[in-house]
Amino acid sequence: MASLRKFPRSPYWFGCFTLPDGRRVQRSTKEKVRKAAQKKADEWEALSKSRVTAQRAHALICEIYKSANGHDLPGSTVKDFFGGWLKRREGEISKATMAAYATTTRKLLEWLGPKADGLLAELSKAQLIAFRNHEAGRVAARTANHAIKILRVILEDARRDSLLPENPARDVPLLKSSAESSRRPLTVDEIKAVLAVAGDEWRSLITFGLYTGQRLADLSRLTWANVDLEAGEIHLTTSKTGRVVRIPICAPLAAHIEGLPSSDDPRAPLHTKAFAAASKGGVPGLSREFGELLIDAGLLAATTEGHRGKGIGRGGRRAASEISFHSLRHSATSMMKNAGMSSAVVQDIVGHDSAEMSAHYTKIDTASKRKALDSLPDITVL
Repeated sequence: MASLRKFPRSPYWFGCFTLPDGRRVQRSTKEKVRKAAQKKADEWEALSKSRVTAQRAHALICEIYKSANGHDLPGSTVKDFFGGWLKRREGEISKATMAAYATTTRKLLEWLGPKADGLLAELSKAQLIAFRNHEAGRVAARTANHAIKILRVILEDARRDSLLPENPARDVPLLKSSAESSRRPLTVDEIKAVLAVAGDEWRSLITFGLYTGQRLADLSRLTWANVDLEAGEIHLTTSKTGRVVRIPICAPLAAHIEGLPSSDDPRAPLHTKAFAAASKGGVPGLSREFGELLIDAGLLAATTEGHRGKGIGRGGRRAASEISFHSLRHSATSMMKNAGMSSAVVQDIVGHDSAEMSAHYTKIDTASKRKALDSLPDITVL
């Protein structure tokens, strides 16, 4: 049993207990009543002797800190940590991404209710699974999964800052989504069918989409400053993850870039209309435009007639689809892997975190990425 003692001029009892390594320590219980102080000291002793989880051990540290200092360990409550994290990241990530992070954290805090004022160290995997299931009951599984992915990112920062011994969101399983499982790459013939009905700017975006594997939002914002013709590379920072990627320019893309109207201003966009739309938050509108191209190419059917009116959703609405502009990203990934390219190389090109790279700290060289991109078919020959 832990023992108690009092120091002169202090109204509080101090608990004395033994750590697992045999050291005898004393901690103020911040209790004036002996019975309450003994209960707390006994709990500390029991925890010290038991094989507690890292999460519970960290929670105990937080309790001792609060007991000794009269206030919580900085950032130790769920609400305080998430609020502080959002403030620290202002200006570091795009407004759209910040809005998504803020929405997810607000939903989590609302769902936790009074527990949001509890210790961050006590936020558990079980709670996050329950939150995921709660979200899946009101939104699509894909949206619920996205919320978990956001929490993984935020709570990983807490782990790095030693506010958590482990990331409770890391091993939360993602739900199976019928939409996700049905998504597929576009074939070469399908890509050429879309190119045949597309205007100049969309043909360029599609070409960049396949040969860089990047998202429509990032391709829309490309300027000539992103194109290094001397090095034969395109470099950009992804808007979704903030990751810096450098992509070798393969032969078909190089030939295409040479045919684009150039500019002496490095800030000039490669795709003027798409750049203007993206700058005003109009990427969803661009996605709908691409959907209309898929309809014109005979790859999708509109649910109503007259889809060419003022865009899908006005004159008509296309059915839920397994293909979209994002399918080009899947096409690039699949084609390179089918050509025998390493998964780590492919993931580095498209900007995904790769299990292989994380496990082996692999640094992918430019030559390997160029070889992978050179394995892609030439879609510019119709």
